[in-house]
Amino acid sequence: MKLINTFLRALVLSLFIASCSQKPAEVTINLIQSTDIHGTLFPYDFIEQKEMTNSLASVYTYVKEVRSNNPDGVVLLDNGDYLQGQPTVYYYNFEDTVSSHLGADIFNYMRYDAAVVGNHDIETGHSVYDRFRKEIKMAYMAANAINTKTGESYFDAYTIIERQGIKIAVLGMITPGIPNWLPESLWSGIEFADMIETAKKWIPIIQEKENPDLIIGLFHSGIDHTYNNNQESTYLNENATRLVAEQVPGFDIVMAGHDHKKFNEKIVNVNGDTVILLDPRSHARAVASVKIQFTYNKKEKKYHKIIHPSIVDVEQYAPDSLFMAQFSEPFNKVKTYVSRQIGTFSHPIDSKDAYFGNSAFIDLIHQVQLEVSQADISFTSPLSFRTKIKQGPVYVSDLFKLYKYENLLYTIHLTGKEIDAYLEYSCNLWFNQMKNKNDHLLKIEKNEQGYYRLSNQYYNFSSASGIDYLVDVSKPFGKRVKILGLTNGTNFYSDSTFSVAVNSYRGNGGGGHLTDGAGLLADELRNRLVNSTPFDLRYYLMKWIEKEQTVDAVKASNWRIIPEDYFENGKRKDMKLLFEEH
Repeated sequence: MKLINTFLRALVLSLFIASCSQKPAEVTINLIQSTDIHGTLFPYDFIEQKEMTNSLASVYTYVKEVRSNNPDGVVLLDNGDYLQGQPTVYYYNFEDTVSSHLGADIFNYMRYDAAVVGNHDIETGHSVYDRFRKEIKMAYMAANAINTKTGESYFDAYTIIERQGIKIAVLGMITPGIPNWLPESLWSGIEFADMIETAKKWIPIIQEKENPDLIIGLFHSGIDHTYNNNQESTYLNENATRLVAEQVPGFDIVMAGHDHKKFNEKIVNVNGDTVILLDPRSHARAVASVKIQFTYNKKEKKYHKIIHPSIVDVEQYAPDSLFMAQFSEPFNKVKTYVSRQIGTFSHPIDSKDAYFGNSAFIDLIHQVQLEVSQADISFTSPLSFRTKIKQGPVYVSDLFKLYKYENLLYTIHLTGKEIDAYLEYSCNLWFNQMKNKNDHLLKIEKNEQGYYRLSNQYYNFSSASGIDYLVDVSKPFGKRVKILGLTNGTNFYSDSTFSVAVNSYRGNGGGGHLTDGAGLLADELRNRLVNSTPFDLRYYLMKWIEKEQTVDAVKASNWRIIPEDYFENGKRKDMKLLFEEH
């Protein structure tokens, strides 16, 4: 009898193992990807202090709907730039570092399966993203972010997710452009490798070791590899997502981010295989949603896959009420934080004015940069295309309008010749060469919807304070800027060296002003650095306003655009096209 029982147990066990190893005949999997959330956790803009229609609360409503139709078959992914943008994340990054991070709690509540690290996540610094990584219950990936001590990936390189017998591999990567934008103190101990090389390394490892049924590329990197004058052959290309999908066989689906664009396309890789390429915009306005039907072929011993990709506008979904209730306490805590008054403005300020010469908006930032750094000259740019701060009480929330990003303040050394070249480069991005007064003043173009937009990024329109100068828009690049002298009356010489205040993005080469413009090599930038603030510039702006209490923000008069008649006519035309028609 014992022998029979032993035999029966062995038979049952073998049948159980066989049934477990047997591939299911047909399975449907749903992939959902968010990206570039930038702290948009709730349907409330804590900067403008008003309700809005896009947030992770609405994404969760959509996720729950898909899960209800396919309870065991949904995979939820995020593609980075989660920890910067709204005060919701800033507060838990830097103000309340004792409580669990709200962003981590929400990721865990929504049951995300994996996330990629974005460049703005790195911008928060080691203390933030290292802590955040420990608090989330999923893989946090960036295969090409290499630990300089071990030679291995600092974060997770890839993760394996199983659903209904289907094995899914997700390889995560981050844009390698970070050293061009961020100070090394924020990414110390990490090197950023080329995305194509990294994918070529990891895909064979994943295929041999894991033998997955589906391979996904989750890349915090844009699709347009020509952005910022790059080429297909550019090493460490900021936006290499399409290049990886085309040049590295093995991927079924590649999901992009970083560029805030909408994209849904089928491309063909070097092996002639079809790859789905997706990019679902930003700020929780939309998600990439992919339905995959797997049918197992016993002869080939693999799945045939039918993939249905889409970009879903989640703004049409109401915020999930249970989500809002779950996080009502931190919601109210952040709302109280941003509602604190820190001072008063005697006049309103508007970043729109910054495109046409001196503006109270930009000159206030210049003033604080010069006082904090004690530099001779300051460079800064508008960080929001259009934002206003009203006359009257100034609140913490207004500081996120005044200064959008968590940039540090650098003091660097530049010669007069380099300062002139810096300004020439900036003006070439900014101003059209006007052949007559009927030309456009600004470099503008029509977008796909027929609206006029700036041809180049406004945050690269860098003006100066501490020097008096003219910009002659009738002249070609290289001959537009005439520096008259320092504003304090001191002479300005091309061979003299000056201390210059810039934000850390610019000081690390961001925008190309110091490299392509002033002609400095990337390695030389470190040698020009005199000092860096320990805290972000928004912190110093806040402290400065708290100290002043009443701020009389007025427009300076240290630079102007000539010829006057060209300028006035061009300004009227471009103001109408950019700010008044829609």
